[in-house]
Formats: sequence, structure tokens, C-alpha cells
Amino acid sequence: MDKEYWLELRLEQAREVVQRLERISADSCWAHQSSGVRGSLWRMIERLEKVRLGKAALRPDDLNRLESLLDEAHAMLVAAGREIPDPEAKNHPSGQATPTA
Repeated sequence: MDKEYWLELRLEQAREVVQRLERISADSCWAHQSSGVRGSLWRMIERLEKVRLGKAALRPDDLNRLESLLDEAHAMLVAAGREIPDPEAKNHPSGQATPTA
């Protein structure tokens, strides 16, 4: 896979992850951290857009940094998702969700 194609895919993925980070509830214990990662991702997106357009040179650590930020963001999204209550648990007499087949 050529570097330009890979970069475009990763930029698209980063934009989608930023949108999902924006949806983390302010009540979540992950809200503050996700805000910082979201800001870092936006700055990296802006930088790599300049690289893609030929307005800046690609630094040796840019792609590794993007991968690291995406990994961190995914981990936060998973952790924040675990805070979301299971509506099925409320309907079961034991208070636990009923297993699905």
C-alpha cells in the first residue's frame, strides 16, 4: 500500500475518531482526558493535511504519533463505552442482563 493512500485512510479514520470522542458525556470520567486526545488528534490531522497538500514536510515521527493517538483514542472510547448502563439489566428481576443466544 503506498504511503499517500495509507495517509488518506488514516486521516479519515482520525476524523471519525475525533467525532466519536466529542460525544463522550461531560459526566464521564474520561471526558477531560478525551478532550486532550481529541485536541492532539486535531493538531495532527491539520499537520498531516499540510503534508498531504505539499505545504509541509513529513517528519519521521508523524505517522507513529498518529498511530499512537489513534490507539489511545480507541482505548478511551472502549473505556467510556463500558460506563454506559445496560438498559436490559433494569428489566431483569435479578438486576442483571439476560443472556442472549
